[in-house]
Order: sequence, then structure tokens, then C-alpha cells
Amino acid sequence: MGAVVSCIKSVFQTIGACLMAIVNGIGAVLQAIIGAIVSLFDIIISCLTCGRGGGRRRGGTSRV
Repeated sequence: MGAVVSCIKSVFQTIGACLMAIVNGIGAVLQAIIGAIVSLFDIIISCLTCGRGGGRRRGGTSRV
């Protein structure tokens, strides 16, 4: 009887791990899409404002 419970427990753990991997994959895809959209808008705004409104491209030293 203990072996059956252990087997069922392992099956549920495997299903849970699979579902979490799927959710993490979907999250990574959504994050990449949103990042691309933000970058696209940044480029468009930078072009419309002749590069003055971005604020990301500042001169100086990098913090490493």
C-alpha cells in the first residue's frame, strides 16, 4: 500500500513540475514580448524627439 501512495505522490510531483515549467516558459515569452514593445516605443520616441527625450544614452562612466 505504501508503494502505491509513493507512486501517486511521484506522479503528482512530476505533473506539478511540468506545469510550473510551462508557466515559467509562458512568463519568459511574455516578458520578452513586453521588452521588445518597450524598446520599440523607446526607439520611436527617440526618433520623434531627435534623441533628446530618451535619457538612457547618457555619457559618463559605467558602474561596474
